[in-house]
Amino acid sequence: MIEWLEIGTEWVRSHGQLMWGIGILSGVTFLGTLIVVPLLLTWMPADYFLHDPEDQEDSWVGQHPALRITVRILKNVLGLVFLVMGIGMLVLPGQGILTILVGITLLDLPGKRKFEVGLLRQKNVHRAVDWLRKKGNRDPLELPPRND
Repeated sequence: MIEWLEIGTEWVRSHGQLMWGIGILSGVTFLGTLIVVPLLLTWMPADYFLHDPEDQEDSWVGQHPALRITVRILKNVLGLVFLVMGIGMLVLPGQGILTILVGITLLDLPGKRKFEVGLLRQKNVHRAVDWLRKKGNRDPLELPPRND
């Protein structure tokens, strides 16, 4: 075990520039999520979770197929970035759960709506989202009735 620790320590010492780059990137993404996550949560309509996304008309239907595919790919890549950053923020400084929520909202995943609503039903998460929305002069998020 000590041998692995020595190997790891030596590797970190020999890759100082990489470690600085990772540290700077980590700081930038942390500061970025402090700005972007509250903006996305306040821009979300209060009734966002009351409508089934399958029932809503796609606003990109009339657009060129290449544009629709590109937008969908970019949205999913951005969602994946937020999801990974949020998972990292569960152990690093940052608002991990809220960042995960934004990431999942952007991803096209089966069953994501049920997971999102379940996450928002957590008292502390819902309270934090409503606090951010109140600061942005927005109404609290409305959740569908429970099906228990």
